[in-house]
Amino acid sequence: MRVRELAEYLGASFEGDGERGIAGVAPIEAAGPSEVAFVAGRMAVQLASRSAAGCLLAPLDFPNFNRTVVRTPDPRAAFARIVPLFHPPATARPGIHPSAVIGPGAVVSESASIGPCVVVGAGTRIGGGTSVGPGCSIGADVHIGDHCVIHANVTIYDRVSIGHRAIIHAGAVLGADGFGFVLAGDHYEKFPQVGRVEIGDDVEIGANSCVDRAALGVTSIGDGTKLDNMVHVAHNCRIGKHVVVAAQTGFSGGVVVEDYAVIGGQVGIGDKARIESRAVLGSGCGVLTSKVVRSGQVVWGTPARPLKEHLELLANLGRLPRVRAELDELKDRVAALERR
Repeated sequence: MRVRELAEYLGASFEGDGERGIAGVAPIEAAGPSEVAFVAGRMAVQLASRSAAGCLLAPLDFPNFNRTVVRTPDPRAAFARIVPLFHPPATARPGIHPSAVIGPGAVVSESASIGPCVVVGAGTRIGGGTSVGPGCSIGADVHIGDHCVIHANVTIYDRVSIGHRAIIHAGAVLGADGFGFVLAGDHYEKFPQVGRVEIGDDVEIGANSCVDRAALGVTSIGDGTKLDNMVHVAHNCRIGKHVVVAAQTGFSGGVVVEDYAVIGGQVGIGDKARIESRAVLGSGCGVLTSKVVRSGQVVWGTPARPLKEHLELLANLGRLPRVRAELDELKDRVAALERR
């Protein structure tokens, strides 16, 4: 592909050698003359002057060092668009592997791919272009939309619904029972978990993540939401659209997360908390039960508090050794005065 064609594909302008051939993508510090890299952030701008990349995707105000440059408002997003041109995703061949077991009444599209040792339950529907990897277990009355990718060893319990173009990574479990028990005298009785799980379009769920079914009603994840690896979504949670959740985060039962929230790694969220739209939860913070994080608010720490308060608290904690030393000195001076 030539630089000129790359710019046309992105709907962007270019400067320099439009006929230069581009054969791949690479990070800016390692890219060679036949590769394209992107410039984002001050450090990348410094690296750009020394980079051997044949073409740079750069912001509109990037200072050109007599390089071949494609200018775009968001170089990182543009780079993400062109990577598949050089690394096209593998496409599974349509068909059902002879070792797969398909339950009665299940409907599998002719253009779907069902891998080795897959089990598909009764009444389940799998859409066109969807790929199901080896060893997956799909329960009864499950609905999986078109052009989904279900990687190896995913377990999907009964009555789970997954939209179009979803990606479910290896080891994920969708629809397991929520953690619901009732103390009955001297022992716990299991509260029946008879609800469902609904996953929207364009959702990605990371490896070994779990989304529990609702006790009653629905556990839902909205369109475009992305869950990292080892994320736990408990029963009756409602995760909105285009939410981003980093690894090892846990949502307790009944949590509501509104659209476009950003949640860092290892965040713990208590029962029935509400995270409003476009709120940002810093990594490792803890949101208490029934707490409301307001729209657009950035919180950090445990218990989670506005970032400014959290930073002030950290600053005050950092001053404690000096304050203690000053207090000890004052005590010594007072004691000396009393002895006189």
